[in-house]
Parts: sequence; C-alpha cells; structure tokens
Amino acid sequence: MFPLRDTQPSYSKPVVTVFLIVINILIFLFEFSLDSYSQNALIFSYGLVPDHFRWANVFTSMFLHGGWMHVLGNMWFLWIFGDNIEDILGHGKFLLFYLLCGIAAALSQTYLNLDSRVPMVGASGAIAGVMGAYLVKFPRSRIYTLVIYIFITTIEVPAWVMLIYWFAIQFISGLGSLAAPVAQGGTAFFAHVGGFVAGIGLIYLLGTNEPYRRRKDLTW
Repeated sequence: MFPLRDTQPSYSKPVVTVFLIVINILIFLFEFSLDSYSQNALIFSYGLVPDHFRWANVFTSMFLHGGWMHVLGNMWFLWIFGDNIEDILGHGKFLLFYLLCGIAAALSQTYLNLDSRVPMVGASGAIAGVMGAYLVKFPRSRIYTLVIYIFITTIEVPAWVMLIYWFAIQFISGLGSLAAPVAQGGTAFFAHVGGFVAGIGLIYLLGTNEPYRRRKDLTW
C-alpha cells in the first residue's frame, strides 16, 4: 500500500516540513551530480557505518539517499504525514522531534548490526517517527492509498490500519534481515522500527503547542 494523501487538515504552514524536503532534495541533487567514485566516497564519509560509529554521521546520514526512488519515496511520506505533526507540535519542537526520531532510528539499527561496514543513509528512520506520532494523534484519519496487486486501484483506509500494517512489515522484515550477512546491506528495517517507536513516545513527551490545544478545545 502506498499513501497518496490524507484527510486530516493542517491549520498552519508546514515550514519545517518543506525546509526538510528542500534540503534533502538539494543534497541528493548534489550527490547525483558527482561521478560514481565521488558518490561512494561521500556515502562512506558521511553515512553511518556501525563498525566505526561516529555521532556526527548520525546526523549527516539522515540527509543522504541512495537513489531517486529512495529520496522521492521518503519525501512523499514526509509531505503526507509531516505537516500534521508539525501543526500540533509547532515548528521548533517538530524539528527537534524529527532529529530525535532519526537518532533513535540510527541507534536501533546500529545496535543490531554492530559489526556492519555498510553505510546507512536516508531519512526514513526520522520519517518513521513522524508516522508513529501520526498513529497516536490521528488514528481515525483516512488515507487514500494506491494498491498494486494483480490490478491497480485506490482505496481509502483508516490511518491506523495503514500505519500498523506498515510497521508490521518493517518488523517482520527486520527479523528476517537478522539472518543475512552484515556486509550484504539492504534496507535498514530496524531503523524504521526504532524511529516509529520513538515517535510514539516522543509525541507524548513533547506535548502539543498552544494554538493546537485551543483549536482542539473548540471542537469538543
């Protein structure tokens, strides 16, 4: 299932969400402009390699991507779910929330692959945190979803159905990946799991901003 749009309105401008999307796209365009050797050097220098862990690379790895589908898919998910979480947290707390989810995601994957020399890159762990927060705050929102299975169609599903389904796929795939050689690489499923769980916890810890609380009180 691939989300196309949600029905949850946002009442503020998602300036941080847009900023993150623009930054990620610009950095990827820079990556794309490099030759293959320089691209690989950039990934190994600024991606997160568990075997020689560096805190600085936890942050830089969030803004690197491995290909067009990787970056566009991540940014699409951030666009659909990020505006609503930014709306309820406020701009500053949303940026902090995003980065903390990214840190939790990176540490989760690193802990389970301590000997890996394959660099991890991508914003998907941080975005998984946004999705976890969305599950908590907007479980009954409707998600218009593209389904490709023999035929292609669109369906409307509750957010909780899609997000729990997505999380289950990541968790099950992560368990399967534990049997793979650490040098093989591939999708960092436990980064998604760790980010998602962190997002659920952090949305309670950080709370909501005052304008959102006032709007919510008016609807009751």
